[in-house]
Amino acid sequence: MSAEVLVQLGTKGADAVLGLTRQTLEKLLKQKGETAAVAFPETNYHLPLVAALLNKEVKTVGDCMDVLEQAENLNRNKPASNGLSIPVLGGVLNKGVATLLCEEMLGAIKTGAGEHPTKGGAGFLPDKLLRSLGIQLVDGRIAGIAVILGPAKDADSAVQMIRDFQASSIVSLLAGSKDGLTLAKQLEDKGVEMGLDNYIVPMGDDYLSAIYAADFAVRAPLIFGGLKPGQWQGIAEYLKNRVPAFVVLLSHVDEIIVATGLGVLAFGLPIITDLEVPQLPKIDTTLHEALVTEKDYKKIVSQCILTRGIKVKVAKVSVPVAYAPAFEGERVRKEQLYVEFGGKASNAFEFLTTKKLDEVEDGTCEIIGTDIDGLAAGQKSLPLAIVVEVAGRKMIKDFEPILERQIHRFVNYAQGLMHIGQRDIIWIRISQEAFTKGFRLKHFGVILHAMLHQEFSAIVDKVQVKIYTNEKDVSRLQKGALKVFDERDERISGMSDESVDTFYSCTLCQSFAPNHVCIITPERLGLCGAYSWLDGKAAFEINPTGANQPVKKGKVIDAKLGQWDKINEFVHETSNKTIEKVSMYSLMDNPQSSCGCFECILAVVPEANGVMVVHRDYSGMTPSGMTFTTLAGSVGGGVQTPGFLGVGKLYLTSKKFVFAEGGLPRVVWMPKELKELLAEKLAKRCKEIGMPDLLDKIADETTATTAEELVAYLEKVGHPALTLPSLV
Repeated sequence: MSAEVLVQLGTKGADAVLGLTRQTLEKLLKQKGETAAVAFPETNYHLPLVAALLNKEVKTVGDCMDVLEQAENLNRNKPASNGLSIPVLGGVLNKGVATLLCEEMLGAIKTGAGEHPTKGGAGFLPDKLLRSLGIQLVDGRIAGIAVILGPAKDADSAVQMIRDFQASSIVSLLAGSKDGLTLAKQLEDKGVEMGLDNYIVPMGDDYLSAIYAADFAVRAPLIFGGLKPGQWQGIAEYLKNRVPAFVVLLSHVDEIIVATGLGVLAFGLPIITDLEVPQLPKIDTTLHEALVTEKDYKKIVSQCILTRGIKVKVAKVSVPVAYAPAFEGERVRKEQLYVEFGGKASNAFEFLTTKKLDEVEDGTCEIIGTDIDGLAAGQKSLPLAIVVEVAGRKMIKDFEPILERQIHRFVNYAQGLMHIGQRDIIWIRISQEAFTKGFRLKHFGVILHAMLHQEFSAIVDKVQVKIYTNEKDVSRLQKGALKVFDERDERISGMSDESVDTFYSCTLCQSFAPNHVCIITPERLGLCGAYSWLDGKAAFEINPTGANQPVKKGKVIDAKLGQWDKINEFVHETSNKTIEKVSMYSLMDNPQSSCGCFECILAVVPEANGVMVVHRDYSGMTPSGMTFTTLAGSVGGGVQTPGFLGVGKLYLTSKKFVFAEGGLPRVVWMPKELKELLAEKLAKRCKEIGMPDLLDKIADETTATTAEELVAYLEKVGHPALTLPSLV
């Protein structure tokens, strides 16, 4: 097959897709009229690809007809109305772009008709999912995204490839079939657990489902990059340089797949295939090779990584099971269980403490009690104490809880292990498969020794682990650990913004949101909810040139707003001079910018003279007349938006929460789930401010979903926001 044949096939495929789209839309026009709804669920971008490339909001069949005209122009190698045109390879990539636009409309129509997703497929992925993955994409836990079309040559090869992708921290999005066989079915038959937690997401059984992967990718520049719909050149550059995605084409190709592939290449995503097709070297839209053949399934993953230019950080841990972040979300179910610790099964806890250098023998793991290969017949549980003792010249007590929290993550990276909770509420399961492969309790020590050295080498010089499985030992040691837990909580809770002269920055998300800067204070954690002031301090000790830098507060400009001259100077410089000043305690006056992976959104409700809070797991309507997804369109990309603010959940319980606007008494509405999640901490804070009944006065979706209903409820219960100074 020559390159000319590929162009011919792509041309034929594009014509076929455009013809099918026109036929489908004209049929809908006759049946339902031009006002019939066409939309994807849970997105602020309607049809994201159309919005991104053409700046068109598609809500109806009539809107689709306008887009079809633009696609037909592109297919004839004429620019779209906003100038969209990609002249690479003689303009043939425009046919690919036209194909993608039409496939997106067909996907939306099928979704609305209930024909997508197919059984077991995820279908269109909502905005909140991309936001929730934001922190994993920027911190390297997700190194890349593989869009895999078609089944592997056999089931064993499928498992080999997918396990290699998992081990490289690459998420696999699956679509397409050959002769009724899908890659998802091959994996299912081999007992491979799928789902986003396992970095394997079946999109759908047909090739059209691949458009949902394109929709997923194209929202990254809109959500995180600060780019606006219609800025197609900037969006194309962002996809090429910042979104680590690529396509793996297996077993089958036809003219429509070729046309779709031309669209993929238009935005810098290379194609790696096991088929005998012409190779395409680097073109203007790609960083490296555009189309590469690799028939050896043992080499496909490394070829993908090389072709896309992905930098994979793989931990080298000597355990008898696969070890990678892709296994962090794995669950060990009852039928897979060999042994468990904690939960409802037994007493269990984990504890990390600092020792003197001469008290720690680096790399040792001592088992005190029965190992898991010594269980009695039918025994499925043991008590457990994991005691980690570290020593280091730069190690301080304040770093202990930070390192201790990593036990959860490090253990979960091992395939066949499940770890839930922390401190004295842990639940650990080991699967039969992991046991059969040779996993034993000593391997907890191997994991923790290796990973604490790998990630915290700047502050940790030695690590030793002691594991206890006798009930008397576990109970005795737990009493001492609980005392330390209480002391830590008291020490940390006593910290305030006034007690320190230095805050910490976080620019981790600048790989996706180039102008965004988080400033983290003792009383305001990062908006993703993952980084506290102590985390920032530890991260700087570990990597002095990294994303977390100390920032002296400097001279107070406005204590109520939370403005300092040195903070403003740092933010202005680090935001590429796009933000001149930032108020740490205000929602209305120069609020902090947001990257897009925030846990919650604050938004002013003018009618109620208050602030509503909505978290990303809530999909219902809010009194602002917008869902979380729609609200999120007003926040993100590293811009300041007075009246809207992305925050971490725990910021709601801070004394500095929107302090300039009156603090917690300004909160008039939040989803019931969020209220229940934070109930204990919020109730404590309400008592501290002398309003013990405030939490009951905050409305939720059971009492109000419109501004009118909200105001009526607030008047009924006498909410204090109604008597506060006007917000606007």
